[in-house]
Amino acid sequence: MARPRTISLDAMGGDGGPGVVVPGAALALGQHPDVEFLFFGDRARVEGELAAHAALARTSRIVHTDITVAMQDKPSQAVRRRGSSMWLALEAVHKGEADCMVSAGNTGALMAMAKLCLRTMPGIERPAIAGLWPTISKPCIVLDLGANIGATARQLGDYALMGAAMARALFNVERPSVGLLNIGVEEIKGIEEVRQAHAWLKQSELPIDYRGFIEGDQIGQRIADVVVVEGFAGNMALKTAEGTAKQMAAYVREALTSSWAARIGALFAARGLSALKDRMDPRRLNGGPLLGLNGIAIKSHGGTDAFGYASAINVGYQMVESNVLERLAADLDAFHGTLHEAEAARKTS
Repeated sequence: MARPRTISLDAMGGDGGPGVVVPGAALALGQHPDVEFLFFGDRARVEGELAAHAALARTSRIVHTDITVAMQDKPSQAVRRRGSSMWLALEAVHKGEADCMVSAGNTGALMAMAKLCLRTMPGIERPAIAGLWPTISKPCIVLDLGANIGATARQLGDYALMGAAMARALFNVERPSVGLLNIGVEEIKGIEEVRQAHAWLKQSELPIDYRGFIEGDQIGQRIADVVVVEGFAGNMALKTAEGTAKQMAAYVREALTSSWAARIGALFAARGLSALKDRMDPRRLNGGPLLGLNGIAIKSHGGTDAFGYASAINVGYQMVESNVLERLAADLDAFHGTLHEAEAARKTS
């Protein structure tokens, strides 16, 4: 019989704190009855929320701390709070007391703490934040979404393998397809680092199906399981897509309430509109792994509700179940070995 999975939670992170984290964990427990939870935060507040969730209370443990990381705190300030709920949740993963952690807290602080506490995997220069992106069919994975500004060709190659490892975990596909975001699909387009990464990914014998360059409008067309981009452009694309989705939703609401005829039509289309709303619900895609670390840390959106927080927990659970770290380490080692061989050959030629 497999041992229960343990997930550590930063109970004080995000806009809702325990009022979102505890109900979210209760929903996740309904999906994964084999999970045990470690809550790090204010004991009185967490116990108050657990009182309404008897099944969760039986499979949970609380570690009290008065120290929290505020959403406005700078990462340099946050990393000095080693007794905070965020740090302790990460430390539980580092010590082997938890299989993964989830936090809805300050993104910059979480990344800085995770790099210090969990450390990066061998050969990894910078971790990345990955996220699920809605498309015309099933979601795809996009990274980096803002952990870093700029990226070298080697880092873009690392991101491709990180995203592929996540795709295996979440999509159950052995050889994920990968595309590299660029300003055009032609070989001559893009900055040198992007073109160099393209050349390496195209020539290397990696466990991915490399599709080459793709453009921004093709992300939503589901050209690939994984889309690789450096952090500045990735974050801009994410925020633009979120803004466009809100804009389109506003247009639809305005159109459907513009007249009595439109309102009657909306009643007939209610079932289809409800399905569309569910499909575009960002809570279903909540949960961004910090990839490239010696442990699994999941960033939840700070303003999500219990349903969204449960989605983030589910991402962590799936990544643990797929042994994503072991497979990723082997893939990265093979990729870096190929680069070393290419560099040695260049120097001797």
